[in-house]
Amino acid sequence: MKFTPLKLLAVIVLTALINPLYTQNISGHVNDYSNSPISDVAVLLNNKSIAKTNAEGVFTLPKAYLLPLTVELKHPNYYIKTVTLTQNNSVFQLSILEDTLHLEEVTISSTYQKESQVIIPTAKISSQKFAEYSPVDLVSALNETPGVYIQSGALNTNRIVIRGVGSRTLYGTNKIRAYFNGIPITNGIGETAIDAFDPEDIGSLEIVKGPKATQYGTNLGGTLLLNSTQASVGETFIKSNLTVGRFGLIKNNISVATANEKLAINLNYDHLKLDGFRDNSNYNRKAVLLTSNYKFNAKNDIGVLINFTDYFAQIPSSIGETAFNEDPSQAAFTWNAAQGFEDNKQVLIGLNYTHRFSDHFSNTTSIFYNYLDHYEPRPFNILDEYTNGYGIRTLFAKDFKFINQTAQLSFGGELYKDDYNWKTIENLYENNANNGSLEGELLSDNIETRNNLNAFATVTLPFTKKLKAQLGINVNTTNYEFKDDFNIGENNKNADRDFDPIIAPNLNVLYQFTSNINAFANISRGFNYPSIEETLTPEGVINPDLGPETGVNYEVGSELFLFKRKLRFQLTAYLLDIDNLLVADRVGDDQYIGRNAGKTEHKGIELSASYAQKFTNGFLLSPYISAEITDHRFIDFVDDQNDYSGHQLTGVPKVKMNGGLQLGFKNFNLNTNFIHIGEMPLNDANTLSSDAYTVFNTKLSYKNSIVKDFDIEINIGVNNFTDEQYASSVLINAVGFGNSEPRYYYPGMPRNWFSGIKIAYSI
Repeated sequence: MKFTPLKLLAVIVLTALINPLYTQNISGHVNDYSNSPISDVAVLLNNKSIAKTNAEGVFTLPKAYLLPLTVELKHPNYYIKTVTLTQNNSVFQLSILEDTLHLEEVTISSTYQKESQVIIPTAKISSQKFAEYSPVDLVSALNETPGVYIQSGALNTNRIVIRGVGSRTLYGTNKIRAYFNGIPITNGIGETAIDAFDPEDIGSLEIVKGPKATQYGTNLGGTLLLNSTQASVGETFIKSNLTVGRFGLIKNNISVATANEKLAINLNYDHLKLDGFRDNSNYNRKAVLLTSNYKFNAKNDIGVLINFTDYFAQIPSSIGETAFNEDPSQAAFTWNAAQGFEDNKQVLIGLNYTHRFSDHFSNTTSIFYNYLDHYEPRPFNILDEYTNGYGIRTLFAKDFKFINQTAQLSFGGELYKDDYNWKTIENLYENNANNGSLEGELLSDNIETRNNLNAFATVTLPFTKKLKAQLGINVNTTNYEFKDDFNIGENNKNADRDFDPIIAPNLNVLYQFTSNINAFANISRGFNYPSIEETLTPEGVINPDLGPETGVNYEVGSELFLFKRKLRFQLTAYLLDIDNLLVADRVGDDQYIGRNAGKTEHKGIELSASYAQKFTNGFLLSPYISAEITDHRFIDFVDDQNDYSGHQLTGVPKVKMNGGLQLGFKNFNLNTNFIHIGEMPLNDANTLSSDAYTVFNTKLSYKNSIVKDFDIEINIGVNNFTDEQYASSVLINAVGFGNSEPRYYYPGMPRNWFSGIKIAYSI
């Protein structure tokens, strides 16, 4: 569990005093972060209150209940938490609401369908952490996680790098898997675009680094699990947040929600407009998110998810060193002349059904559909594509007895298929009287069908009250079918590509020395399939020799709590060996061909520390810091006649640090934070590196209740308040054509401000 500046920790000590062979009562103790008792905490079973804590924070359940018992703990000043009372699980953690305004209240799910259930620590980010930044900024909150570095060329251009994996992906993200409310949002070739989701709609986000989350795929980079904000039972509200800022920023988010014991509905609308600080960088996005859940009875419930995003984003692209130093606001010359942009319409629909066969055995099955319509004029051609994706996912979860203790088993499968239709068209922008892109002749017309099947199983075994082990296995099979609808006869490039099945085992071990210190270890195997750019040559021919990357992850670490759990340390060391490294060789202006080349070794140490202290006068002090030191290198990498073995991995900093301080007093809250990125090599020869940089941000907010059930927040913030000039993303191994300079750099935002007003009315 990670402390965050706006997240206070409440430690709930639930000591199960019952053995099924005896007739003793079940009792527990509920404390806050300073070990002070919390009274009036409702203990709910099937949405019915069966007990409450007294003035000493103690609750007692009737002797008729047997362990294990899953209950909810509910208090108006705390997030609802689902916990399982067992004989060996005695310590749980609960997030306290910052106050009783409920402007950012969410219900955090603890089901197998929405959390990884990995027994060793993972990184979890709450809506409170997102609220520390601009509501436009999803990337900065994720970048606070050691081991995670998101390079952001623009709002619609993000590359997620986890422990060095993904750094060689030139555009976008394709080395992880991601899910939203348990529904996959990664397409058939592993590409993920998190910018389709509004940060204000995300209630929690879990990051699993490396191939440890067996039931969510075993990509070498890891897994992202996003969950939407939800109304609590008994709530009905309408909320609105209007934000304005520099460079034409206007953002409005409206949420309407209601929830009772049977039905919950959340409807969110978001509109974001930004002129951008660079030439040709306007951005306009509209999004609608609907989530709903209906509970038929104690055994059956159904949920629905609909997310629609429509955005238009101009593309300034990367620039060379001279342009970066002289005027980073300029766009790349050819992209500016072509007035390049992307026009996206995305739909995600999911329907899930949960059936509980008993208190110890359940199944959740989801069916889903996603659609992407993408149109992108580029200087070298115009890309017109659309993708239809659909699939089914089922997961069974069962508790059983193991050495007189409760163990867990989960198993299931996921089938995903998508049809990718794309064509390229000649771009006649040079003959269009400075009016930007103009369609010419058709250059290619293709259809690719991608099939992906995952089968998985995980078992968690408590060998003693202190020692747990978790063993998982994932089996994947993937194939592509390519159809050329443009060329005929001997020029036709129809082809199929079936990859061999991959088996990926995983072992996690956790030893709990005391309630305040543990040690953990992991060994796991993972893989990454080639992206579409790597699978196909620029001429549209499938490369039959290109295979997936495979690797083995080794990880050890420890977590320590001190001063009544106000201070938390976590230290992790890892080693990741990757074979058959996927390399994209540039063969033209933004055109590439993929191949497998050599091995890499990823080594690193990650450290995080956080402290939270709330004083009796209402003053809050909460500093935090995280750091990572890495040594990612090519072990065996020969590119043509060049031997890069032993060189540092391209596009990854050796040092990354984050830190921040939250100060709160009554209705005021001040958050100040920084990120430091060390220099990183820009080419495989390591002859050129980007400069190190440090960016500081700050945000001040005031919250209050105007009248009963009507709450308001006013905030103002400044990003990059030292006005650092830096590259927020880089394009590795860039090549200049003709007399042009290699375009390595995506300039980061200069100093910019934002201000917002939130209102919330509860009915």
